[in-house]
Formats: sequence, C-alpha cells, structure tokens
Amino acid sequence: MRGKFQRLGLIAFGALIGVMLTLNFSAIAEKVQPVHLPLNELHTFAEVFGKIKSDYVEPVTDKKLINAAINGMVSGLDPHSAFLNREEYHDLKVGTQGEFGGLGIEVSMEDGLLKVISPIEDSPAYKAGIKSGDLIIKLNDTPVKGLTLEDAVKLMRGKPDTTIVLTILRKGANKPLVIPVTRAIIKIKSVKYKLEQPGYGWVHITEFQEHTPESMVRAINDLEKQNNGPLKGLVLDLRNDPGGLLNSAVGVSAAFLKPNQLVVYTKGRTEDSKMHLTASPQYYLDKPNETDYIRALPSTIKKVPLVVLINGGSASASEIVAGALQDQKRAIIMGTQSFGKGSVQTVIPLGNDTALKLTTARYYTPKGRSIQDRGITPDIIVHDPSGEDSDLLVREVDLPHHLHNDTSKPLGATLRPAPVAPLNNSDIKKPPTTFKPTVFGSASDYQLKEAIQVLKGIHITEEK
Repeated sequence: MRGKFQRLGLIAFGALIGVMLTLNFSAIAEKVQPVHLPLNELHTFAEVFGKIKSDYVEPVTDKKLINAAINGMVSGLDPHSAFLNREEYHDLKVGTQGEFGGLGIEVSMEDGLLKVISPIEDSPAYKAGIKSGDLIIKLNDTPVKGLTLEDAVKLMRGKPDTTIVLTILRKGANKPLVIPVTRAIIKIKSVKYKLEQPGYGWVHITEFQEHTPESMVRAINDLEKQNNGPLKGLVLDLRNDPGGLLNSAVGVSAAFLKPNQLVVYTKGRTEDSKMHLTASPQYYLDKPNETDYIRALPSTIKKVPLVVLINGGSASASEIVAGALQDQKRAIIMGTQSFGKGSVQTVIPLGNDTALKLTTARYYTPKGRSIQDRGITPDIIVHDPSGEDSDLLVREVDLPHHLHNDTSKPLGATLRPAPVAPLNNSDIKKPPTTFKPTVFGSASDYQLKEAIQVLKGIHITEEK
C-alpha cells in the first residue's frame, strides 16, 4: 500500500479539493536576504539549459524550462511547498472562500497513477462512489500512466455539467471499475449540524474556510434553540477535514476555550514564523474592527461537555483544534490517529500573478507537542466499522520528503503512527462487523453513537 509518491497533489486545483493545508497569506513578498550563490552549480544549470535549448528533439521555450526548474526546486523541499502559476494561485484563493470548479477529489501521484486521497463530501466524485485509496488508471480514453499530475488535473477540469469517465482500480474488486463523473462548481459547505438527540448536538466541520467559525457559532445557537435550552453535550466532528486557514482553526478553538488560553504556537527560522496564537480576537478576526462572533455564543458553551471526533483524514487545522482542546483538557478526543501534517505554509505573492507557497514553520500544541508526521492520538480509540480509516489512507508519514517530527524520534516512511490510547485498554471500543460505507451524522454512524454515549456518561457523572 505504500508505493512511492512522485508528488503530492497540491490541492488538485480546480478539479480537486480547495485547501488541505494550514495557510498563512503574506501581503508582501518575503524580504530578500543576501545569499551566497553556488557558482559551480549554477554553471552546471546553465550548461543543461543550453543543451536542452540546442539539442532537445523539439524546441522548448525559455518560460517552460524556467518554470519546470522552479517547480522542481520547490517541490523537492517537502510535499506542501510549491510554485503557483497564475491559474493555480487563483484557484487557491477561490478555494479558501469555499467555491471552485471540478470533480471534488484530492489526489496524489503514485507509481505513475492517480491515487485518491479523499473525495469531498457531497461533491460529484463523492456522489459517484469514488473512494479513498482508488487508483485512477484512465481519464476518458487517455491512460494516466505517463501523465504528470498537472496534465491529469487539466484533463479532469472542464465546464460544469460535462462528464468525464474515470477507470479505476479498487482493492477487493476483481476488475477495473468504470465510473462516469459529471463536473460541477464545487461549493463547500464547511459546517453541518443537527440535534442528534435531545440535549446532544453534532457539529461537523468539513474544511476550515474564511467564515467557518461564524458558521459554527450560528450552528451552535440554532442547536440550543432547537433544544429549547442549553445543551448537555456537543460532538465537534473533524473527521476527514483536511484543514484550511490557520486563523479559522484558532477561532473554532476559541469558542470552547477561556479567553487568552494558548491554542497553538509555531517555530521557524525567521522572526515572522514564530507565533503564539491564543483564544483572543486579534488572532482569529480578519479585521481589527470586525465584530467578535464568539460573543454571540451562549455562555454555557465554555463548559458544555465536548467530544472531538478525528480520523486519518483529519489534518492540519483539524489537528490544531484537536491538539489545543486535548492539551487544555477541554475535550475528549475520540476516533483514530490523525493525518500528521504539522507544518505552516506561507503564500508569498510574486510577479505576474504567481506565488510561492513555502513551508516556513512547524506548529506545536500548547504542551509543546509537534504533530508533524505523527498526528493526534485520541484519548479513546474508536474505529470506523466500514474500514475506511484503515491502511488505505495516505498519511503525512507516507509522503516523500516529508518533514520529520522534531520533538520525538522520527517514525520513518515504512511505519505508521501507533494507535495507542493514553487511557487503559477498557477504553478501546471494538465496533461491530460491517462493510457499509459510513455517512457521517447518519443513523449508522458508529463513532458518533459512541461519542454520544461518552457525553451521556459525563452528564450522569456530573449530576451525581
């Protein structure tokens, strides 16, 4: 299951997911620092450039060669750094605001084939039955083998209401599956919620976008209205949430923490990359004079029993929230080991409407834990009975060139984070045997049911 990836899909722009990474948007280009130029290496580069220009079988433009050289230089650093051309930069900005075009899947390139990391919930790919771990071998009549990731993405893009046929290999299937998917404008609804039972609410964050914290506040207020009073318990569901904007993660955390409690801190080589972000308006509001939406929450929400659900698809901003609430002893974390993406990418605008997305820091939980390549270990491990949180999932530790954890021994690319609960073995829940895919929030959602049972146990204990 661990083929070597040629390159992780940045976000599968346009055709794929909006933003998987924790992002900082830099208003101006990074200050240029004096550097020592490696003249011998640059001489070699010039020789290669000249030979390609003069001897390659077909003419190649200077722009194509330079862009390829930049892409190779940046993508070789780690899976999340990238040079963004005009179209990619535009799609990145649109994705953080919750709308973009395409199929709605996140992919990587593995052994020359496209591997599906995860489909976006309610997207065309999700509704068509595309699953995590699927290997896409053909796009219409074009074999994927031999295509670059960018070429494959371009083929998957297209006008809304047009159809592309994906031929995929799936574990357990005895022959390739042919699945038509109709393209659409992907509108991400980042917050879903319902009153799961009288007194107990469920809030599912699918992605951390610009307005996610405000949407969550409205959801909680509506849940209390439906309940005709304060909630007895709340499930914050971060399963399959690939992350998003850093300040949105801080805003969601601030809803449940005391004012000025530490949410996350970051460390990098420059002073700008060293931040301590607390549950304070200055760290989650976009504008200084913006109304603090956290004040609209009922006062009881700071103390309501809270369970956070995570799994192998919970990454980046999701892990920031789970780590903060776990370290501050504000919530019980349930589910399975998270993705393990603990780095911050700064988007630095360049000329010609391009940008550099560069990894500039690692982030740490309030107790100083680095999540990078390990993830968050739940307090209570509850597996998804559908098996969708199994080895099919790609995690940070599987990616080539990934940054290692700097606060503990590196796991290595052949190892996975061990799902060992901090509590005793009696706290590990064994699900019933079933193979039906789980729809989060449905009547068959085993992990959610277990979370509600834990909340009920806390409520009974508090009453006694």
